[in-house]
Amino acid sequence: MNKTAIMTDTNSGITPETAKKNGIFLLKMPFIVNGREYTEYGEMSYGGFFEALSSGAEVSTSQPSPASLTEMWDEILENYESLVYFPMSSGLSGTCETAKAFAADYDGRVFVVDNKRISVTLYSAVFNAVKLANKGLSSKEIAEIAENEAGDQSVYVSVNTLEHLKKSGRVTAAGAAIGTLLGIKPVLQIQGGKLDAYKKVRGMKAATDAMLDGIENDRNTRFAGKKVEIRAAYSGNLQIGKEWQEQVAKRFPDLEIGLDALPISISCHVGEGALGIGISAVL
Repeated sequence: MNKTAIMTDTNSGITPETAKKNGIFLLKMPFIVNGREYTEYGEMSYGGFFEALSSGAEVSTSQPSPASLTEMWDEILENYESLVYFPMSSGLSGTCETAKAFAADYDGRVFVVDNKRISVTLYSAVFNAVKLANKGLSSKEIAEIAENEAGDQSVYVSVNTLEHLKKSGRVTAAGAAIGTLLGIKPVLQIQGGKLDAYKKVRGMKAATDAMLDGIENDRNTRFAGKKVEIRAAYSGNLQIGKEWQEQVAKRFPDLEIGLDALPISISCHVGEGALGIGISAVL
C-alpha cells in the first residue's frame, strides 16, 4: 500500500491533466448557473461559463456534497495509508470546516489542511506537499508543515468590471455605478485567508502596476532570503492571461512565471477580464 496521497480541488487552479500527471487527486468543485448545478471541468466548459455570464446568467458557488467528498476519500484510502486534503481557505468558504468534520470519522487517515489559500498560492502549496510526500513524510507531518507555512503567501486580484462584486455585496450599487463611470479598478488582496481591499486605482494599467508593486514589495520584505514561486492568473480570455504572464515575467526576469485560469469559484465574483498574481514560499 502506498503511504501518503495528496488531494485538492479545482479551487487550486490545478487542471485534471496536471493533477493526473503529478499523482494529485482532484475534486471537481460545483457551481450554479441559473439554478442548475454544474462541476468545474464537467458538463459546462470554462468558456461556456463565461458565455453564460456575459448573457446575464445568475451564477453562484456551492460546496461539494458530503458524498462526493467522502466517496473520493474512500477510493483513495483503498490504495493509500492516509491522505492530505487541501481545500480553499476557511476564510473564503465553509468547505474546509465541513471537510474537517467528516475527517474526524476516518480514524486519523484523513488530514484536512487549512493553509489560508486559494488559486495560485494553493497550487504552490499542493506541489510543496507532493514534494514532501515523495520524500516519505507522513500525512500528519505534511499537514503540520502546510498549516505552519500558511502565512508564506500573498495574492492580488484586479477586476475588469464591478458588476459581479456588486451582486455579491462587496461593492454597493451606488459605488459600482460611480466606479464604472470613473474607470476605477479595485485591487483586492488575499492574506490570512480573507479577501480585503488593497487599492483603488483608475484604469487596468494602474491596477496591474499596483499588483506588481505589491508582489515586489512582498518579495523584498516578507520573503527576503526565501525561495519563492510567482504565478499569474486570469479569468476568461487565455490570450489576455498570456499577455499578463509576459508582463509579470518582465518584472521578475529571474523567475519562471506560472499561469493559471482563475477557478470558477473566484470568477463568479470577479467576472471576465480579471487578473491575479500570487507569491508563495516554496521548497
